[in-house]
Amino acid sequence: MILEVAILNVKESLQNEFEKDFTIASQYISSVKGYLGHKLKKCVENNSQYILLVEWEDIDSHEIGFRKSQVYLKWKELLHNYYDPFPTVEHYHTVFENKKPL
Repeated sequence: MILEVAILNVKESLQNEFEKDFTIASQYISSVKGYLGHKLKKCVENNSQYILLVEWEDIDSHEIGFRKSQVYLKWKELLHNYYDPFPTVEHYHTVFENKKPL
């Protein structure tokens, strides 16, 4: 499993519209083969900053399966105009994990 991480800086006063459009755009990313799940989290200290966490089976699922697809064009059309600056996207794999037992 690969974790895609992107810090999203949304233009001032557009946070509500961004969150609505992100909900719509989520249907596109979740339709791609190799997609496992995603979360959007809002920064407590900075109202216009978010972090996007997407779990993929592998990097190719994101870089090829999603980014070179028609659904990516819909994602891009809905969301890319909100960012300033445009986010850097990086991929991570787990080295260590510890969870509290239920």
